[in-house]
Amino acid sequence: MTRAVLTLNAGSSSLKVALFPAAGDAPLATGIADRIGPEGVLKLVDTAGAPIAAAGDLSGHEGAMAAVIAAFRARWPGLDLLAIGHRVVHGGPDRQVPVTVDAGVLADLEGLSPFAPLHQPHNLAGIRAAMAAFPGVPQVACFDTAFHRGHPFVHDTFALPRALYDEGVRRYGFHGLSYQFIAGELAMRAPALAAGRVVVAHLGNGASMCAISAGRSVASTMGFSALDGLPMGTRTGQVDPGVLLYLMDQKGMTAAQISDLLYRRSGFLGLSGLSNDMRTLEAAGTPAAEEAIGYFIARCQREVAALAADMGGIDALVFCGGIGENSRRIRAGVAGGLAWMGLGLDPDRNAANARCISPDDAKVPVLVIPTNEELVIARAARVAVGLG
Repeated sequence: MTRAVLTLNAGSSSLKVALFPAAGDAPLATGIADRIGPEGVLKLVDTAGAPIAAAGDLSGHEGAMAAVIAAFRARWPGLDLLAIGHRVVHGGPDRQVPVTVDAGVLADLEGLSPFAPLHQPHNLAGIRAAMAAFPGVPQVACFDTAFHRGHPFVHDTFALPRALYDEGVRRYGFHGLSYQFIAGELAMRAPALAAGRVVVAHLGNGASMCAISAGRSVASTMGFSALDGLPMGTRTGQVDPGVLLYLMDQKGMTAAQISDLLYRRSGFLGLSGLSNDMRTLEAAGTPAAEEAIGYFIARCQREVAALAADMGGIDALVFCGGIGENSRRIRAGVAGGLAWMGLGLDPDRNAANARCISPDDAKVPVLVIPTNEELVIARAARVAVGLG
């Protein structure tokens, strides 16, 4: 019998999965059900990267869940699922730790959907599908907002009437599972840096940065929603609210049209007119693609400096996420433009994707640490059932 915990990250048309043993950090399998619907595709691989045969009804999340489990059970007969951990984008203003989901918790999380309309409903759909498929198996919700709940008031609010803050209109911050993993890795591998002031840049199709002082989140570039801060694949990042008023008053755009613009048609895609994928932009060489890359780098530089100011200085910069872990150009652009802050970059180390890409004598080290949100979720699921 194989005793294991399953992690799920449910999106609007995808279901990312990882199967972990009851103990240990190496997953037994990882994969994704992509383009859930008539053209759904399921890809699973084992810990060695070998494909795991998988097929089934991918017309909805429930079918995708059943197909994943059928494939895992065929590979590991007698599979015993001890718990299922879920990434949930929004936990609200009070939740600071993962929770085991029951009907009451699920109702509370549904009430937060207006705060994350493009993420929360799909996360909860994944939980419902897992509950239906595995009644009695503990479902553990892990929140992207939880890591940021200790922010001081000045980094938790907007200059709006206080009643709105009390109603929940505040800066929540996201990507918390990624930042929690990086903080833990630093504590193990570079405890002196972990005890100091670190800016972590989670750069990918979704992008943000976090100021972490002595292992705790101090400030984040993302605020009320996952739109704020850095430009992303299709999301705007920071934008003057007056632009939104202009679009409503002068262009006659509805809330739904503005939402589509901000979430799906802006960012790298909107600036370049070409793609939301940084790899495509770097290869394209068109003027618009180069401008999109330049804008992203400039905004990253600004946010690193701002977060350093929030901590009264910076002792290390850490890159993670798909772009942060793989784009030599972006890392060089960001770190190279911040030499005045003491950041240094070694071109050879950067080209080799080394763990440390700064010179040995750099005042502020620059590191590349692959993130692992799934492992954070798996560890939380183990704790929930008494294995941690």
